[in-house]
Amino acid sequence: MNRTVNGANLPVLRSHNAALVLDLLRTAGEGGISRIELAERTGLTPQAVSKITARLREGGLVVEAGRRASTGGKPRTLLRLVPSAGHAMGLHLDRDELTTVLLDLSGTLVAARTVPLDLGAGAEAVLEAAAAEIEAVLATTATAEAEAVPSAGRVLGVGVAMPGPLDHWAGVPRRVTGFPEWDGFPLRDALGARLGLPVVLDKDTNAAALGLALRGPGDSFAYLHLGTGLGAGLVLGGALYRGARTGAGEFGHQVIQLDGPECGCGRSGCIEALCLAAVGRGDVDRAAGVLGIGAANLVELLDIDRVLLGGRAVTAAAESFVRGVGERVRVPVALAEGGEHVVAEGAAQLVLAPLFGRAEASPAGPKIR
Repeated sequence: MNRTVNGANLPVLRSHNAALVLDLLRTAGEGGISRIELAERTGLTPQAVSKITARLREGGLVVEAGRRASTGGKPRTLLRLVPSAGHAMGLHLDRDELTTVLLDLSGTLVAARTVPLDLGAGAEAVLEAAAAEIEAVLATTATAEAEAVPSAGRVLGVGVAMPGPLDHWAGVPRRVTGFPEWDGFPLRDALGARLGLPVVLDKDTNAAALGLALRGPGDSFAYLHLGTGLGAGLVLGGALYRGARTGAGEFGHQVIQLDGPECGCGRSGCIEALCLAAVGRGDVDRAAGVLGIGAANLVELLDIDRVLLGGRAVTAAAESFVRGVGERVRVPVALAEGGEHVVAEGAAQLVLAPLFGRAEASPAGPKIR
């Protein structure tokens, strides 16, 4: 598949200055923003802003949004982003299901679809399932938008989020907990070749944390995800922290009970094993208490500002988990925004965020501005 829909040409997205302008246009929303305001907020000259916005208009990313009444002098022409000028796909490869989402340039959810998946069925089988779901979402979206929107816009790329450990920079899973057969499979490159699109791979918790950080206050927080496994996404000082080998956030494999049950990682007494066992027998309070112990360790170790919770096990009993974890940590605890799509939407943001200058590649992870 080579899925590039007829739509906007994006010729200036490689420019840092254009990214600054695009980000302000994105945050301005439907109301728009003037060229003078763009110059004031970016520190660019009015001439530079005029050249950038002219190219953005030619590329179909920006249109006029009316005029603002003048307080003296010529009324200012307002510009706004065209959200449908581009889209990003996000995939969440969980151990037992696959969620696919489509976001527009504003980060708004356009479409979502979840189907069963066996992550242990083999890399090639999972690859074909992912490609089929992308085709299905795009086909449904094209049909739905055909009556109202001339073009679904350009699909800029696909973000893929899955359990770790994995190598984000190489785009390769490692010995995924419970599925060691994924070790070394070139998922990013293989899926990119299959789709004919750029692909970015990251851990599920990192993707979710990135998406949450983009709409947050730029503080330090931990996103704890309890579903078919348990992991953490760490944002420190506004920056997504992956670690030098993108191995940070394997939160679920802290051993807190030496004689505890065996974990899929090979150890015994891991937080993940204890939490999943408690959830499996319906003891939500016990699961929340164990998760709270791990969260308290994390808060004390990293001095973070807040803890966000997500994942199927959490959303099924959100009040109990928020209360149980909150009783054990000294910072605010809340349910993460995004619900069941938080990981998949974060995966799509792996593609979108750099377009707006909101992520800088570095060994420690993208810097959220």
